[in-house]
Amino acid sequence: MGFDGLDPDAPRFFAELAIDNTREWWAANKARYDTAVRGPFEQLAAELEPEFGDLKVFRPYRDVRFSADKSPYKLHIGMVSQAPIAHYVQLSETGLLVGGGVYDVPAPALARFRELVDDNRRGPEVEGVLTALAGDDLTLMTDGALRTVPRGYPIDHPRIALLRLKHLAVGRTEALADWMWTPDAFDIISDAWRAVSVWNRWLAENLGDLVMRPGRERPGR
Repeated sequence: MGFDGLDPDAPRFFAELAIDNTREWWAANKARYDTAVRGPFEQLAAELEPEFGDLKVFRPYRDVRFSADKSPYKLHIGMVSQAPIAHYVQLSETGLLVGGGVYDVPAPALARFRELVDDNRRGPEVEGVLTALAGDDLTLMTDGALRTVPRGYPIDHPRIALLRLKHLAVGRTEALADWMWTPDAFDIISDAWRAVSVWNRWLAENLGDLVMRPGRERPGR
């Protein structure tokens, strides 16, 4: 079966799960999850894969081993391409997140990124790439950014916001909208991923093997 759009019941499913995140509720609604949530995501993945490569739809179970929150199920469904420099899309109760890049950045790669940002020639180049992405409403993920500057850089650096980054990922959020429940969702998501590919190519060309370590967690883990 081809992709006809996401299911409008999926956000409702997650809203209800947020209220009753228990194994009992999940067992009673597992068939609904398979039909309304995971099924359309797998169909979308099948149509995206010819252009973007193998995709992984994440399992719904949370890793609670080191978390104070022991609720067993995620309140979103996500999919990621199979590379350390990845494309990502996620659906939740509130809407769609689409983006990509490198979420869990190895220390040597982050150090190299900061060297490039600091360089008087390469730094403006990074800004130019990000300005172009802003035309597609794709902005840098600033979660976890340093509150000050990394050691060795001046507090008044002209690109201080970039130096503070801990994740090299871009994305945009889309509020729930009618187009998500139609085949148009494929076109909008794939167009966004093509824009993300500009950032991913820059990362690959400039950080290369520093981020190409297998077995690392990916965006949306």
